[in-house]
Amino acid sequence: MAKILPLIARRIGSALVTLLLVSLVIFTIASLLPGDAAQEALGQSATEEQVAALRAEMGLDRPGPVRYANWLLDLVRGDPGQSLVANMPVSEIISERLPNSLLLAGLTAIFSVPIALFIGIASAIDRGGRLDRGLSITTLSMVAVPEFLVATLGVLIFSVHLLWLPSIAMASSEATFGEMLRSLALPIISLAVIVIAQMARMTRAAVADQLDRPYVEMARLKGVPYSRIVTVHVMPNAIGPVINAMALSLSYLMGGAIIVETIFNYPGLASLMVNAVTSRDMPLLQACAMIFCALYLVLMLVADVVAILANPRLRA
Repeated sequence: MAKILPLIARRIGSALVTLLLVSLVIFTIASLLPGDAAQEALGQSATEEQVAALRAEMGLDRPGPVRYANWLLDLVRGDPGQSLVANMPVSEIISERLPNSLLLAGLTAIFSVPIALFIGIASAIDRGGRLDRGLSITTLSMVAVPEFLVATLGVLIFSVHLLWLPSIAMASSEATFGEMLRSLALPIISLAVIVIAQMARMTRAAVADQLDRPYVEMARLKGVPYSRIVTVHVMPNAIGPVINAMALSLSYLMGGAIIVETIFNYPGLASLMVNAVTSRDMPLLQACAMIFCALYLVLMLVADVVAILANPRLRA
């Protein structure tokens, strides 16, 4: 444990430095977007004097480094700023949308992870067989299909032709669990297709790599049942790469949700960020982007820690 804690502390420090650099990139890219909230609020008919006055009132006339330093300090204090369009704290706006995105991502993960692990492990065990070839072709085809196409086909088939599922995903606290699942079925399927394919292929590679190791051949020569080799010997050694595969695949949920939430008009954080880009609401846009990056880094940090705990060789 004395060797593990410094490693974990270094991973956390690297994640914080990465998040700092990401904040600079996000602020710079957001500043390069054409137009600003003052122009969007006043419209095309506003004079230059009116735009300049509103820009000064919003603090948009200050130098970029000053605005970045103030924004970063406020962010560290837990205050992401004031929305330039809604004229209310960004934290209140995000607090209404973030649970919806986490709900969608959580349900997708619950649905996707068991299926992906089963496909990946089954393909690795039957390497070169018919099952492996069939699953490999299927997952490769799923990876090649973009989520917006899956979402569009889902709407056409299940909403327009079959009339089974709604084309608009709603998030209501008054809805029952069954109504919520029915409303979120199409977004979950659209996200799960890519997640299952990516995670299954990475899981297959991790398990297949362990099956090629000498200790597996030695166990087979000793007459150990193949099922016991996989469950007792292979999976504990493959848990680190499998967790990394899960983290990489689940991190896609936040990025892929941008398109899916927009298509299904789902009131989540991703669609909120799209609206912030349209209205040039920079504090809201920057806060949403930072949350997405922070969630990605947390997933990767958890995967690194699990890999360190599972594999003693990584502790050196």
